[in-house]
Formats: sequence, structure tokens, C-alpha cells
Amino acid sequence: MNKILRFCRLTLISLFAALCFTGLYHPIVSAHWADLVVADILVEETSAQMTLTLPTSLVAFADTDGDQHISSAEFEAHGSALEALFRDRIAFTQDDEPTAEFTVKRVAVESVTSTETPTAHSLFLLQYRWSTPIESLSIRYDLFPEGTAKPQCLATIYQGDTARSIIFTPQKTTFTLTNQQPWAQQFMSFLRLGVEHIFTGYDHILFLIALLLPGGNLVTLLKIVTAFTVAHSLTLSLAVFNLVTLPSTLVESIIALSIVYVAAENLWRQQFAHRWWLTFAFGLIHGLGFANILRDLTGAQSNLILSLASFNLGVELGQVAIVLIVFLGLRVLQKHTWVVPLRRSISLAMILVGVVWFAERAIGAIA
Repeated sequence: MNKILRFCRLTLISLFAALCFTGLYHPIVSAHWADLVVADILVEETSAQMTLTLPTSLVAFADTDGDQHISSAEFEAHGSALEALFRDRIAFTQDDEPTAEFTVKRVAVESVTSTETPTAHSLFLLQYRWSTPIESLSIRYDLFPEGTAKPQCLATIYQGDTARSIIFTPQKTTFTLTNQQPWAQQFMSFLRLGVEHIFTGYDHILFLIALLLPGGNLVTLLKIVTAFTVAHSLTLSLAVFNLVTLPSTLVESIIALSIVYVAAENLWRQQFAHRWWLTFAFGLIHGLGFANILRDLTGAQSNLILSLASFNLGVELGQVAIVLIVFLGLRVLQKHTWVVPLRRSISLAMILVGVVWFAERAIGAIA
């Protein structure tokens, strides 16, 4: 009787924690795009332009009808305020001629062919022009959403035959463009992005924990993790090079269901020898989820390869850290008699979280 009461108590606590978790992290888990800005920057001899895709919430004062898009009429009405905002928070300067001729234009969302353009974002074209050729260009970007987990601007800079990708964050708001290709800077930027993405990708973390929760020896866990790594690396690469494309809503919904299925298996299965191939199958979908954050970073193939490799390495480093923490934690808990009901309670909580996320992503997209 005491064991039954203990199990019920753990179950109730876990379910309550799951409800709190889904409430606290709703803005983050509902979409990878929530705190993301994407910029395509073209640098020519005496001019530069930035095509900016940003959350409409950043320019909410101009969205008078509240439809999450800046219409042509709204742009005309608030053009001066938008120009002042962009001039204050984004700057392109060069040593020979610090002050540039600056203009802002609205880009119609309908003119963008990408199926991954988010519904709550607006597009603008910022143009800068100087009277003398550009020798060294400094870019400052400081326009980020507030109250989000990882605000950042993913920027691809095109200059002549070269393309490079950089990441602006509230901690790193400036970049100086010279004739030298900043390979090390780009590598470290995307390495950091990969680590941050796995540690703030709560759906991916829960999936990994659900996989490892039944325990097992180190060889068994390594087979599971290796299958996940190979699978998501494969589809991440294919998706970034546009060889495989699925709607992001479908991908994110299946990721939520993968958590539900694996956690449910933890409740009724006794043997988990099949888990490595199950992990591989779901890992293919998770790889497409990882790719969503890189899909809009286009450019030269060498540039994409470097960005992809460093991002994927960052994901793997974060994943290894999570696996080690879970493995060591399970080893410590194995000696306690209540470890089995604890695992079952955690699995129940994961099922609830996965169902809530699925409802947010699939049903919310239809509404």
C-alpha cells in the first residue's frame, strides 16, 4: 500500500510540474522562429542593402490592425517612425565616409517564395549608399525581441563571389567586414548557436531523456545516441541543402508525438533492444527540426558547409553533455527502491507535455 501511495504522489507531482513547464515555456516551444531575425546583406562597391525578416512584434506600433504584418498602408502611415527605429538600432558605417544615404522600403510577404517564412514576421529592405568605394564596413545590429530565451539575428553577407554567415546577439552586436574571410569567427558563431539550440530546444531534450530513462549499460546508451546522431545529421544536411523539405508545422508536430510515443513505451515495455532503430527513425524528423533554424541561411556552398558543420558539432556537444548528465543521474538513482515509480511518473509527465505541444503546433496551426 505504501508503494502505491508513493507512486501516486510522485505521479501527481510530476503531472503538476509538467503543467507548470508547458505554461512557463509556451512562447519558446511553440515555434523556433519566435525570437529569430534573419538578414540577407548585399555589399557592393558603394552601397549595401539588408533584407530584414523580423517578428512584427518588434514594430508593433506600426501594426495598427494587429494582423502580425505591416501592410502597405501601415508602412505609409508609420514610415518616418520605422525609419527612425532602424536608423537608431541598425548602422552601416565605413571609415572614409561614416554617414550614408539611408532609405527603408517595405517588402511584400507575398513576393517571398520561401515556404518557411513565418506568419508573424514582416520584411523590410534597408538601403545604404556612399559617394566613395567601401574599404572597411562596420555593421551594428541591436534590434532584438524582449522576453525571449535566445534573441539573435542570423545574417548572411554577400560580397562579390563570397558569402559569409554571422550571428548577432545582444552580447555581440557589431561586425567589421574586411577583405579577409572570418572563418574562425563564423565557425565559433555557429558552434555556439548549435549548443544554444540543443539546450533551449526543450522538445529535443525531453526526447533524449525519454530515450535514456529506462537505463541500461553504457554500450546500449551509446547505440541509442549514435543512432540519433547519424539520423539527425543526415536529414539536417539534406534539409539545409534543400534536398529534403517538409512543412515546419508537420515536423514540429511529429517531434512532439515522438516524445509521447517513447515516453508511453517506457510505461508498458520491458525490453528495449529495438530502441536504437526507433531512435534512428525519429532522429530523421528531429534533424529536420534542427534544420529549420538554418534553412534561411543561403549562400555559397563552402559557406553552407562551414555553417552546417559547426552548427552540427555544437548540437552534438550539447547532446553529449545532456546524455552524460542523464546517465550519471540514473546511475545514482539505481540504488533507491523508488527509482521505478519515479521513472514511470516522469514518463507520464512527458506524455502530458508532448500532447500539449502537439496540440499547440498541429491544432494551433489549423485554427
